[in-house]
Amino acid sequence: MIGALMLDIAGTTLDTQDIELLQHPQVGGVILFGRNIESPAQVRALTDHMRQIRPDILIAVDQEGGRVQRLKQGFTLLPAMGRFGELYQTEPERALSLCEECGWLMATEVLAVGIDFSFAPVLDINDISDVIGDRAFAKNPQDIIALAQAFLSGMQRAGMATTGKHFPGHGSVKADSHIAAAIDERSFAEIEAHDMQSFVQLQSQLDALMPAHVIYPKVDAHPAGFSEFWLQRILREKLQFDGVLFSDDLSMQAACVAGGADARIQAALKAGCDMGLVCNDRAAQLIALKGIEDLALPNQARLERMRGDIPKLSIAAELELGTTWHEVRERITAFKNAAI
Repeated sequence: MIGALMLDIAGTTLDTQDIELLQHPQVGGVILFGRNIESPAQVRALTDHMRQIRPDILIAVDQEGGRVQRLKQGFTLLPAMGRFGELYQTEPERALSLCEECGWLMATEVLAVGIDFSFAPVLDINDISDVIGDRAFAKNPQDIIALAQAFLSGMQRAGMATTGKHFPGHGSVKADSHIAAAIDERSFAEIEAHDMQSFVQLQSQLDALMPAHVIYPKVDAHPAGFSEFWLQRILREKLQFDGVLFSDDLSMQAACVAGGADARIQAALKAGCDMGLVCNDRAAQLIALKGIEDLALPNQARLERMRGDIPKLSIAAELELGTTWHEVRERITAFKNAAI
């Protein structure tokens, strides 16, 4: 059974407390960061060990490309998604082809080392945000939809579930929600007509969504990830979205409005999230776990859809994933280097 808390670990191997925590019924996932990565072989050994302890655990990573990719040593360095948006202006067919291949390449490498999914792609608009920028595909919904559709298709072709973030849109908010409260003063009609369109139009290709730690005060007083309006009335009822809802990191500054770590994860789950993330703070993880240990387990059918098609293979010091992988890797690397 899969629990409602996703947490992280400190090192490249599991320590005694990690092993104990992985066995708690309400721990459902582990997210890996750069500090957990030494080589492809080491990552696969780590994820295999996690599954020996807890066979049903979901393992995730942020492997977007550009400045947000945790798997670097021994992995393909991917371009920022905004590079595809730039190419799309002059060579749309080539941009879409490369984007699909990039989604496949990212997912293929992530799955090979035993990680179920990457929290990708970003469906926000590249507008004024300090934290989004070229993590977004483009500056307008139409281009984002076309490019993200290709990237999502590549992920799915590799056997990986998809996660769109950050619903209903973080790109039109300047503040970085990791370190400050993020507030978007626009009306629901404005948000729905602009930022939300990529999420709406791509819904059929999305297995999960991650709501933004942004407050839209003209719509609801709570950040989207703590908002029954956004998660229940809009996503579940109006849009009929039945995928997984992951909270963004509940240790981020913009999440502090909900109180302590126990209150934050309780608020996220009550609003409609299936799983809450608490990262980079073991003390907060223990508090959060205490706060939800008596709650019912989340929707298992939804969460099971996030399980990756992980190949049964032995990973050597260097990745070796076949001829197609080599060819695609060369094309994506050449494009990344040419785009700099």
